[in-house]
Amino acid sequence: MEWLILLIAIVLGVPAIAWLAQDQLIFFPQPIVSTAHIGTEIAPLEIASSDGTRLRGWMRTATATPAPVVLYFGGNAEEVSWTITERRWPFGWTIVAMNYRGYGKSEGSPGEKALVADALAVYDAVAVRSDVDATHIVAMGRSLGSGVAVKLAAARPLAGVILASPYDSLVALGRTHYPWLPVSWLLKHRFDVDGDARRMRVPMLAVVASSDVIIPRTRSQALYDAWAGPKTWLDVPGTDHNTLSVPDTFWTGVGEFLAARLQ
Repeated sequence: MEWLILLIAIVLGVPAIAWLAQDQLIFFPQPIVSTAHIGTEIAPLEIASSDGTRLRGWMRTATATPAPVVLYFGGNAEEVSWTITERRWPFGWTIVAMNYRGYGKSEGSPGEKALVADALAVYDAVAVRSDVDATHIVAMGRSLGSGVAVKLAAARPLAGVILASPYDSLVALGRTHYPWLPVSWLLKHRFDVDGDARRMRVPMLAVVASSDVIIPRTRSQALYDAWAGPKTWLDVPGTDHNTLSVPDTFWTGVGEFLAARLQ
C-alpha cells in the first residue's frame, strides 16, 4: 500500500511543483549591474504600459530623422542595455530596447499577457514620435522575445520581423525538454505563435544557431514553415544558443534584411 501512496504522491506532486515553479523556469529577471557601458549617444527611455506599469530602457537615435526603427525584445535572462550598445547595429536605424517587467529598472512582474501588452505599449509610444518613421518599424525578438515580436506583428503594422532562435510554441518546446510532464495542461505562459505565423504577410528573417540545445532547430523550423509571408533562413555556423550573435554573420544578415525593408 505504501508504494501506491508514494506513486500517487509522485504523479501528483511533480506536476504541482512544475505548475508552481514555472514562472521561475521561464523568466529570469536580471538587474542592471552598471550603466558605465552605455554611451552618450544612447538615451534613457521610459514608457507606461496600459496598466500604468513603468517600463524602462533605452533609445539609440539615428542621426537622420524621421528614422526607421528596430524594436528589440530580449531573451528570458537578458538585461537589454548590453544589446543596445552593440556597435554592429546598422547605421541609419533607431534602436529601442526596453527591459521586460521586473528586469533592469522596469516595474512589475513578467508574464505572457503582460509582456505582449507591454510590446503594444512600446510600439504605440514610439510610432507617434516625430523623429520616427512609423511606416518602417521592425520588431526583433531573441529566444523568448521572438514570441513577443510575433505577437506584436499580429497586432500592429510592421515593415518586418527578425527572429533569433525562434520557436513555434512554448508548449511544444516544453514537451521537448520535459516529455514526462503534461506540459499542455500545466503551462500558463504558452506563447503559441504558430497560429499567428500562419496569418502573417510581413517579411521575416529567422536566424538560428548551428548547435542550439535550448531551442532545437525543429522548433525554429516549425515556426519558419508556418510563416505565411516572405521569409529568409540564416544559419550561423559554429554557434549555440548563447553565442548566436557573436559572429559578424549574424549582424550582416540583420543589416541586409533591414536594408531591404527600405527599398
